[in-house]
Amino acid sequence: MSTAQIAFLKGHGTENDFVIVPDHEGRIELSPADVARLCDRRAGIGADGVLRVVRSAAHPEARAMADEAEWFMDYRNSDGSIAEMCGNGVRVFARYLEHTGLAEAGDLAIATRAGVRRAHIAKPGPGGEPGDVTVAMGRAVLPEGEVTVTVGERSWPARNVNMGNPHAVAFVGDLADAGNLYTAPAVAPAAAYPDGTNVEFVVDRGPRHVALRVHERGSGETRSCGTGACAVMVAAARRDGADPAVTGIPVTYTVDVPGGRLVISEGPDGTVEMTGPAVIVAEGVFDASRLPAVG
Repeated sequence: MSTAQIAFLKGHGTENDFVIVPDHEGRIELSPADVARLCDRRAGIGADGVLRVVRSAAHPEARAMADEAEWFMDYRNSDGSIAEMCGNGVRVFARYLEHTGLAEAGDLAIATRAGVRRAHIAKPGPGGEPGDVTVAMGRAVLPEGEVTVTVGERSWPARNVNMGNPHAVAFVGDLADAGNLYTAPAVAPAAAYPDGTNVEFVVDRGPRHVALRVHERGSGETRSCGTGACAVMVAAARRDGADPAVTGIPVTYTVDVPGGRLVISEGPDGTVEMTGPAVIVAEGVFDASRLPAVG
């Protein structure tokens, strides 16, 4: 790797797509402007975000997790802002590690800004197709207080769910009610989300089966949001009177996103698991002459 060119891969999970930048020793500095340029779908590679792959021991935000997880997912939204977590990103990150021989099918731990996430990579199918990736996404936190989501002149009550990053989940009659999602829907009160939030619009498809559209904070509407699907599952379960911590019975929902389908489960201990595909679609190099190396 020279100072002029940096290797990258392109991957997606249910069409939530990412530029993957291997930087194992933490020597590449990506400014918010650099990330935005990479994610630009006309002037750059194009993606919903960037996954920088760094050894936990080499990153100041992850060193404390190095004994538990060798690799740290430094995730950035497409506008260059830093996010705590990205569920689809974790699956794609795990696929990268497998694809490059840094991990094998089975269990592995990945450090994120929301803590360590444990993943399981299923073995390839009979035709050689990549196995799904399951990620233990941690426990949902449901802050108290009423939240409202507004699009145009219409408003809906929403559930505040935190999956390591914030979400406002609104159940609507039709996914078209979300509007064009070019801009972030209004969410009130602002104090509920001091750093902004992802917003999910949800409709029912059948028993324990829902579909969503999402506006991701810092990225706009995306084809999928893993943490959003988890937040939606928890919100739907509570709406439907299901709480595994109370009943002791696990709950599973199918969550359709514009880019595919995810299966989300919540166990009696509160742990939420997400299962879905993750695909590496390209590898190459980009001109890094304006992306300064450090160290």
